[in-house]
Parts: sequence; C-alpha cells; structure tokens
Amino acid sequence: MVMIFCFGAAWPASIAKSWRSRTAKGKSLFFLLIILSGYAAGITKVIISEGSAGFLLIPYILNAVMVSADLMIYFRNTALDKAEQPCP
Repeated sequence: MVMIFCFGAAWPASIAKSWRSRTAKGKSLFFLLIILSGYAAGITKVIISEGSAGFLLIPYILNAVMVSADLMIYFRNTALDKAEQPCP
C-alpha cells in the first residue's frame, strides 16, 4: 500500500514536466502502458477479492487517472514534435 502512495506521488511531477516540456522525447509510451496495465490489474484484483482491501481502489484509480493524463499529454507532445519537424 505504501508503494502505491509513494509511486502515485511522483505522477503529478511527471505530468507537469510533460506539459511544460511540450515534447515526447525521453518519454516511453511502452512504459506508460505497462504502468497503466499494472494499475488496471490492481483495480481488478481489489474488485474480485473478498477481502477488506476495498480502500485500495482509491489510490489505484487516482494513479490510473494520472497515468492516463500523462498518456494523453504524451500523444499531444508527439503531435507537437511531428509539427516541428521541417518538411522535406
């Protein structure tokens, strides 16, 4: 649980950096998709488990939303990178 909170604390900084940099350079689409898949698996596990870990849905969902936002900014920045390339 602590890992989820600590890892989630890094996403706002990553989102802000992605937004300000206006470039997708240095960002990995594959990495973002792996992380998002991990959060989806965590959400699924919490939903199907019969334990009392339902409170973990909140950080999993918040983190998944932040990764999704970073993913959307990645696609925006990729388009900006392509627009800046000179035409041959």
